[in-house]
Amino acid sequence: MVAELEKISYNDGGGFTADYISDTGGLWHFHPEYELVLNIKSNGTRIIGDSVELFDQMDMVLIAGNIPHSWNYYMNEKALPEKHGIMVHFRQSSLGNDFLSQHEMHSVRELLELAERGIGFSVEEAKSAHKHLVDMVNNKGIDKMIDFFNVMRIMCNASRRVFLCSENYKQAYDERGNKRMADVYTYIRENYFKPISLEKISKVAHLTPVTFSRFFKKNCGAGFVEYLNRVRTNKACYLLRETDYQVHDIAIECGFASISNFNKQFRKTEGISPRDYRAQFN
Repeated sequence: MVAELEKISYNDGGGFTADYISDTGGLWHFHPEYELVLNIKSNGTRIIGDSVELFDQMDMVLIAGNIPHSWNYYMNEKALPEKHGIMVHFRQSSLGNDFLSQHEMHSVRELLELAERGIGFSVEEAKSAHKHLVDMVNNKGIDKMIDFFNVMRIMCNASRRVFLCSENYKQAYDERGNKRMADVYTYIRENYFKPISLEKISKVAHLTPVTFSRFFKKNCGAGFVEYLNRVRTNKACYLLRETDYQVHDIAIECGFASISNFNKQFRKTEGISPRDYRAQFN
């Protein structure tokens, strides 16, 4: 499965869209526009480039164009709340190079450059942006643009923003390389709970194991086993936090070969044991 090119529709003829999210996500795709997403009332796993992380309510991220991404929501009774998030798309060209070159726009230029690796914001910053994003959905014309720049101001001044993609992540779109990485990410996402050998995943990418290991590390910034354990651990975090499943059962459901291996990998990633992690939410 290749990351699909999504064409963004600008219904009002402008260069900025803001809409509520009501779909179930899951599509691995990319587009040339910047994307700002505020998750309001759902949770799951988001994959942005080589970043795989849990997200919860008031999760806000900004990503530059052409970075493959998908949101995988955890659903109760196969349903999601309507308007469970807000998504904004905009083209850098809509701001204009002359406008962006102004001294006063230095922090905006910096923000857009940093978004090449994807940026995550704190819950507090997301809450501050929430009202302006709601207004942006409802407003038009100059009022819509004022709302947009109010959100940009919050993101530019954010003190707790973090990068999502690794420093070595290859953001530029390359058809052959992107197809291979998209196939690999998709296979892992759909089969993480099964044993995945280096030989098996190498065949997905149509490479030898040695070549695949180098290719994956170069494009992902992490080794294949490290990345797979990160995916499994993120799913385990959700199950520990949101369910009453036994720790042993969670280890099996997330693809770990044994409870000892699960404890070792979980502690390596999260810094604490699975039981101590769960205790934080009880």
